[in-house]
Amino acid sequence: MARQDQVLLLEPQHELKFRGVVRSTIWLRVLYGQFVLSILRITMCPGPFSDVVNTTLKLSNPTDRNVCFKVKTTAPRRYCVRPNSGVIDAGTSINVSVMLQPFDYDPNEKSKHKFMVQSMLAPPEMTDMEGVWKEAKPEELMDSKLRCVFELPAENEKTHHDLDANKIMSSNLLKSESSTLSMKSMSSTLDDGEVKKIMEECKRLQMEAQRLREENKQIREDDGLRMRKSSMMSSQHSSHSMVKEEGLSLRTVALIVLFFVVGVIIGKLVL
Repeated sequence: MARQDQVLLLEPQHELKFRGVVRSTIWLRVLYGQFVLSILRITMCPGPFSDVVNTTLKLSNPTDRNVCFKVKTTAPRRYCVRPNSGVIDAGTSINVSVMLQPFDYDPNEKSKHKFMVQSMLAPPEMTDMEGVWKEAKPEELMDSKLRCVFELPAENEKTHHDLDANKIMSSNLLKSESSTLSMKSMSSTLDDGEVKKIMEECKRLQMEAQRLREENKQIREDDGLRMRKSSMMSSQHSSHSMVKEEGLSLRTVALIVLFFVVGVIIGKLVL
């Protein structure tokens, strides 16, 4: 028995296109504390598919019944699909995100990757979707196949990308209060060695700032310790003076009593 025709509507119907990026521009700000020393533009030329590339597959269910679906590929390690299975309610649709993982692109190699959308009408009272797929008969299954196409951006798109980056950078410069930035350093394209030197300089400046903060903290702690010692010494000197004065007072009273007793005894002897 022949399989049924696909009831789901696919957008796109036959091809999944993945558009790469030829180059990217990174703006690097060199900071020292709160001050901006310079702003540098670094133009990088990685492979067109050196980053994740995402495309969307829309699945629509025009029927009056729920439909189970699965998305399969001939290269499962090269793609991440979310969601890769599920149920589409009657009269609704779902967007499936297909993410191409980074890889070294060879323009001479033709893509042989393919995707298949498999579907079947959901039973009225479905509780275990995996069990439904296992028990499904071949004539109940429907499928549609799509091939993968890798595209590079056109030249006009690259130019537009650079113009947008320049506009964003110009806007940020107008908002900045730094009026001494070097325009020459902003417009130069750096190689890996110069980028490494800049990163090392930034790291050195950060370490220097950290060292200055630690020295400042140590100076404040030393000042506080000296103040506490001075306060303690003043308190000890005051206590010692008070004890000394009390000792003098006691000796004076003892001498007065002694003189009084001696006087009494002498007076009795004279009489």
